Amino acid sequence: MAVFACAGCGAELTAPVTEVALPPHAHREGGDRYLPPLLEPGTFAVDPEPSERPWQPWAAITPAQAAAQGVYAPVDGLWSGPGGAVLLAPGDTRGTALIPEQCDGCCASAGGPNLACERCGRTVGARIDDCYRWQAVWLYPQAVRRLPVAGPARPAGDGWSVAPTPPLDPLGGWSDRWSAAVGTALAEVLAASGGAPVAVVPGLLTETFGRTLQRLLPAGAPVRTLGLAGPGLAPEPVPDITLVPRHPWTGAAWQPAPGGAVAVPLDAGVWTYLAFPPVRPTTRLPAGEERDDPPPLRPYRLFEPDRHLLRHRLARLPAVRQPWLRAIYDRLGDRRHHRAASEGTP
Repeated sequence: MAVFACAGCGAELTAPVTEVALPPHAHREGGDRYLPPLLEPGTFAVDPEPSERPWQPWAAITPAQAAAQGVYAPVDGLWSGPGGAVLLAPGDTRGTALIPEQCDGCCASAGGPNLACERCGRTVGARIDDCYRWQAVWLYPQAVRRLPVAGPARPAGDGWSVAPTPPLDPLGGWSDRWSAAVGTALAEVLAASGGAPVAVVPGLLTETFGRTLQRLLPAGAPVRTLGLAGPGLAPEPVPDITLVPRHPWTGAAWQPAPGGAVAVPLDAGVWTYLAFPPVRPTTRLPAGEERDDPPPLRPYRLFEPDRHLLRHRLARLPAVRQPWLRAIYDRLGDRRHHRAASEGTP
C-alpha cells in the first residue's frame, strides 16, 4: 500500500491505495456520454509508456529511436518524456486543487496539466471528468513521490476470481470495456495467426473476435484455432491460440498455456464472462401465466473492437515488421476500412 506525495513540498496528495494492473480501457474514449471512474476506489495503476512532453512527430523519429521505445510501425508521434504516470480514482486524491484556466473540456475537465498541489501550487497531474471520458486522475511521475504506508500490498483474495463483465451496457450497446479488451487482445491473436485463417468457436467468441479475424485474415480453410483456457477450464482439443485471463493486479497472463498453445491475455472480467456465461432459466411457465420482466437486451449493432487500441498494440509488437501483418496494420489505419467495418461490410 502506498500514498503519493508532492515532489516539491512533500504534502500527501492521495489516500492510501493498493496497486493493480493498468486496465485495457485506460486510454479508450467514446461510448456513453458520462462514464464512471476508470479505477475502483482505493487502487492505483502505473502506465509504463512515456506520456509527458516533449512530443515528437513520427517524421522526426528514426526507426532505431522508435524501436528503443518499443514501437515498430509508424504512429502519429511519440512522447519522449518519462513513463510511469499514476492512475487513480478521483475520490482518492487529497490536498489538490484544480487550475481553472486549464480546465477546458466540453462539459468539464478534459485533462492536461490542470491539477496542482494545494500547499505549494506545483502542477502535479491531470483531472479528467469530461463527457465521453472515463473519470480519472493522472499524476505526473516527476511531480510526485511514492511513499510506502502500512496496509495490504494487494486487495483480498487471489485475484483470479473476478466478477464477469457483461458485454452490453444498460442501454443495449456493446460495453466499452469489451471493445477495449478485445481490441487489445486481437493484436496478439493476429500476430499468433501467422497470417493464416483462424477458426473460432461459434457464439459470443465469434461475434467479438471471429468477425474481425475473418475480415482481416485471408479466406480459406482454417489453419489455426482460437479458444479459451484458464482456471477451471480444460479445453479438448487444445486450441492453437488460447485466450487466458490477465491478472487484474499484476497484468500477467495465466500460466501455463495448455499443450504449448500461444497464450493471449484478455481482461479477466471479459474472460470470465466468455468462459462461464450466465445460465438463463429455461423453465416454462404454467399455461396462462406470463412474465412481466423484459427479455434480455440484444445489441443494436455488430460488435466492433476498439480500432485505436488494436493499432496501438500492433505497433508495439515486433511481429508487425512482417509484411503481411504490416499490411493489416496499414489497412486498419485507412478510414475507408473503418467505415466499412462499422457498416458490417467486408
